[in-house]
Amino acid sequence: MPASNIDDLAPLLGRIAEALERLAPAPLPETEDAEADGFIWEPATGRLAPVGKINRVAFPLLVGIDRQAAQLLDNTERFARGLPANNALLWGARGMGKSSLVKAAHAQVNAKLQAAPSLALVEIHREDIPSLPHLLHLLRARAPRRFLLFCDDLSFDQEDASYKSLKAVLEGGIEGRPANVIFYATSNRRHLMARDMIDNERSTAINPGEAVEEKVSLSDRFGLWLGFHNCDQATFLAMVEGYAAHFDLRVERERLRAEAKEWAVTRGARSGRVAWQFIQDLAGRLGQPIEF
Repeated sequence: MPASNIDDLAPLLGRIAEALERLAPAPLPETEDAEADGFIWEPATGRLAPVGKINRVAFPLLVGIDRQAAQLLDNTERFARGLPANNALLWGARGMGKSSLVKAAHAQVNAKLQAAPSLALVEIHREDIPSLPHLLHLLRARAPRRFLLFCDDLSFDQEDASYKSLKAVLEGGIEGRPANVIFYATSNRRHLMARDMIDNERSTAINPGEAVEEKVSLSDRFGLWLGFHNCDQATFLAMVEGYAAHFDLRVERERLRAEAKEWAVTRGARSGRVAWQFIQDLAGRLGQPIEF
């Protein structure tokens, strides 16, 4: 290209460079990164937004899921100590404490180890899964700090192919999961996909077995599976009584149990979420503030 043409393009290229600089997100200050225990991934800006206070339930208040809690806590602690640990899938009934357990285990491990820097909890939203490779690249560069990457309510619909990229990222990709990152997900579905999706593949594919294997193999990338199931009335009442004792709600035990049963009947369900909603209603009627 003639030199005169290059000279003519110089002002235009300069304006393009200035526009790109204005669009670029500001880097995350190091002081925020060092002080925060939790972050939310913002793929639009390519940054980790620090969370001032993580919304979570205290670990001892998670009643009726003792086995699941012990396994996840042990797995999380081993990872925080730099030992081998598995990606975890928490699946099953709604409102039984899957996401609460992830956040509570994170806090429990940090409180026990008192490590510096602490284990960081990073939340990625379901719709942002396609940006996961970019996020893992950023987290890999932040070693030696360790990150618990968390996706709540993870599932995939019929036309959604992003599960394929997640499979490669968790295991099987050329880079693999960074040593300083572990991935926890919660879902109401054991295989992260609706039953009709699997059935459709079985009925329409040339080789039904291979098609189904591709769909369900994503859940195989999680070495630790923890199932959550609907609770019985005794467990539900134990949850309610545990919350009431923790927040020192001044109400007679028989009244507490009777109102809790009635609340569960009106909701048509018994779960940790229903128990917590009842406690909020009761505390409001008693005029007593509650806060973790």
